[in-house]
Amino acid sequence: MSAPPRPSLVAISQGDPAGIGPEIVLKALAVAPGRAEERYVVLAERAALEAAAATLAAPPTGRLVYLAAAPTRAAVAALPPDAIAVFDPVAQRRRIELGRSGPADAHGALACLDAALELALAGEADALVTAPVSKASIARHRLPGFVGHTDYLAERCGLERYGRDYLMAFLAPDLQVALLTVHLPLRRALAELSQEQIVDALACLDRHAGGRIAVAGVDPHAGEEGLLGDDDQRIVTPAVERARELGIDAHGAESADSLFARARRDEFDWVLALYHDQGLIAVKTACFGTATNWTLGLPVLRTSVDHGTAFAIAGRDLADAGPLAAVLATTQGLAAGRLPRGRRGGSG
Repeated sequence: MSAPPRPSLVAISQGDPAGIGPEIVLKALAVAPGRAEERYVVLAERAALEAAAATLAAPPTGRLVYLAAAPTRAAVAALPPDAIAVFDPVAQRRRIELGRSGPADAHGALACLDAALELALAGEADALVTAPVSKASIARHRLPGFVGHTDYLAERCGLERYGRDYLMAFLAPDLQVALLTVHLPLRRALAELSQEQIVDALACLDRHAGGRIAVAGVDPHAGEEGLLGDDDQRIVTPAVERARELGIDAHGAESADSLFARARRDEFDWVLALYHDQGLIAVKTACFGTATNWTLGLPVLRTSVDHGTAFAIAGRDLADAGPLAAVLATTQGLAAGRLPRGRRGGSG
């Protein structure tokens, strides 16, 4: 008789404690079914969870179990299935000012993120789910130049930003989008556009996801044969042709104004967007609340919600935990081997 499958364990980092991260974590886990085969461990400051719980109508405080030592898979598995394991890597009693992120909040956000990543890298957790952080707060108070989870985690894992070892991607029920560039000013993203950059990104997407990949054109109507710009003729289409010579099922440049609708009709498995808002406007318009941010190429499975810290509503019991609940379900599916459309292997 074969051994039963190993229970999956997902580590969740708190995000910025002054934002809605702790609130949506508590809300999402309050309604998550307690299953022995799907477990969670929250890396969060006790002060942050208590501050969030005090604002909620029905916090799951009775299910929280604070661990005295860094979590292990065995320690979490020994808890009752409906227990929510919590580890506080900061261990500092302090007052959280909800809606305003300061130095201690930036420190707590990074400390919890690092602790969650360490669990995943050590194999104690099967996946890492990150609640939203404030890029501005972390850059101001802790790490100048910080531009978000994706590049930070990739750097911590030893990956290269150029040479393209990793990509930010979004999974939704009928749309899958990867981003060539992430948090760059638009002027800079377009100025740095190159054939090499696109070929590297297509190779990364093909390696870690596979399937039919369409590249969005940068100019209106993909340049309309040069009438509306020559960027696609000079850069994008030649890059796609080079990728196809490498055996990648790439297409384009495709007119971006209709491409995302075509992908939702299953004409393509993936869209490679050439800059942040080109892809994210489409994802958040079509699929807001159901999209999962998935970092392709990391040595660990990392996912996140597709929204930010929402400081304006923090502490008011208004945050919708539905997007995080959707991410948790998607992540458990990925951890269990239920793969997205077009996926044919590689690390996640």
